[in-house]
Amino acid sequence: MKDNPYKRLPPLERKPDGTPYRMTPAQRKQASALIRQECCNCEDGNCIVLDDGDTCTCPQTVSFSVCCKWFRWAVLPLAGTLEAEIYRGRDLKRCAVCGGVFVPKSNRAKYCPDCAARVHRRQKTESERKRRSAVDS
Repeated sequence: MKDNPYKRLPPLERKPDGTPYRMTPAQRKQASALIRQECCNCEDGNCIVLDDGDTCTCPQTVSFSVCCKWFRWAVLPLAGTLEAEIYRGRDLKRCAVCGGVFVPKSNRAKYCPDCAARVHRRQKTESERKRRSAVDS
């Protein structure tokens, strides 16, 4: 019998009161899409890990709590924002440009990574233009 990699995964985190972390309906929808798209142990809606000869529906697709170790440790980190929304709700910020939620890399972060590149490029262009215009010809 081969070793099941699912057994070697760390246990699921729980809130201080012992309850599992819960997802909102929007987060659950994102999680279900992630399960269908990414490398989850889910095939045609059935969990491969829990398959003991009889098909078993993937519990993570029908639950609002984070109840699957494979989903938690192998799939959820692929969507950093979703993981942060579920586990670190207070550490998130909203982008000043697009309004999207992102995990800040510092306490001064103001823009999501996508908008940050555009904003900083625009700011640098304006700064250079101002510097060049200040030079006497």
